[in-house]
Amino acid sequence: MGIQEIVEQALRNGYLTPTQEAEVGRICDKATELSMEDYMALDRLMGALLTGQVVAVPRKQFINVMEELVLTEAMTRIAAIEAEQKCALDLGDIAAYALNRLPPLYATTEEGAQYQRQRAQEELMDLIRSQVQEAINHNMARPQFHPERSVIGKTSGKEVFSQVSSLLQAYANDYEGPKGESAR
Repeated sequence: MGIQEIVEQALRNGYLTPTQEAEVGRICDKATELSMEDYMALDRLMGALLTGQVVAVPRKQFINVMEELVLTEAMTRIAAIEAEQKCALDLGDIAAYALNRLPPLYATTEEGAQYQRQRAQEELMDLIRSQVQEAINHNMARPQFHPERSVIGKTSGKEVFSQVSSLLQAYANDYEGPKGESAR
């Protein structure tokens, strides 16, 4: 979807989603030069945002407390097994296997996260332990079929810089961009 289509959709719906915002940013970052129509569309979007005709939907911040509980349990068990058996286990595969078999525990506030942690400690720890153990057993029994698989999130230094730069632009006031230009 191009800039013009995104702007038209935002104007039609009355809101700009974080995905649409990210796509416009990606297009602008990759383009060496935008067309006059794209500039005009961006100008229309900016005007609509300033007048309130279009509202930017805020990014929702949330965590899945189950992820931290599974990772903690898996790391503890993996460390003990690797020390005893001199083998290497894949933490990512083990955590994903267990998480796919456990209920999510999402929270949007620190109080909500604390509630979910306490609830999990009281009601779900036996289930978490058993699923992590099942995941470890599955991982240890599995042959290494596809050594060419690439890990999600493994990036080069340039990609990491780009991601950090984007995060700073989105969340840091008065961020200085790569050419010394302020992001806001």
